[in-house]
Amino acid sequence: MIEVRDLTVRHGAAVALDQVNLTVGAGEMVALIGPNGAGKSTLADTLAGILRPAAGAVTVQGRLAYVPEGRQMFPDLTVDDNLRLGGWAIRNRDTGPVYGILPRLDPLRRRRAGSLSGGEQQMVAVGRALMARPEVLVVDELSLGLAPLVVADLARHLRELNTDGLAVLLIEQNARLALDLCGRGYVIEAGRVVADGTAAELAADPRVADAYLGAAR
Repeated sequence: MIEVRDLTVRHGAAVALDQVNLTVGAGEMVALIGPNGAGKSTLADTLAGILRPAAGAVTVQGRLAYVPEGRQMFPDLTVDDNLRLGGWAIRNRDTGPVYGILPRLDPLRRRRAGSLSGGEQQMVAVGRALMARPEVLVVDELSLGLAPLVVADLARHLRELNTDGLAVLLIEQNARLALDLCGRGYVIEAGRVVADGTAAELAADPRVADAYLGAAR
């Protein structure tokens, strides 16, 4: 669904991504972990077409939808209107299926998005992306600023979507969450992929465990 080959992206003179290679197959859930400033969001923005590569290639098969870091709601619009904006490209205005997938949003549909909690806003952001009827979903920092119980609920929904066939690239600073959810992953540091493998292999790698999982492993 996603194939990234020798991707280089620059911000002015600075190299943000340096010859990155990454794939996400149909039905896979793949993690991308790394510290702040490593290039994770730059990769997500490039996959979404917001940034252009300086070199290399990005190939996406099927429709890709993007849940950006920080949720990026339209705070003065209702939940339902925020969802509808996600379907503009395919003229899809039926929000019913999203409420079926994320039932906690249904009673909030007339609420202003800016009045919701962080977890509720993140759910709206996921629902807005689902309005595009994607085959692959890129999620940037699912857990950012959210309580553990809220994150667990969102993770459950993401796992269910993947079980139903949606391919997912989960970009996360919370490495333990990402490796628990995903079958395999990549570690990116300073714009370069420094490790990749199954989630079990990465969790067992002393360099990854020490840097991202803490002492208990």
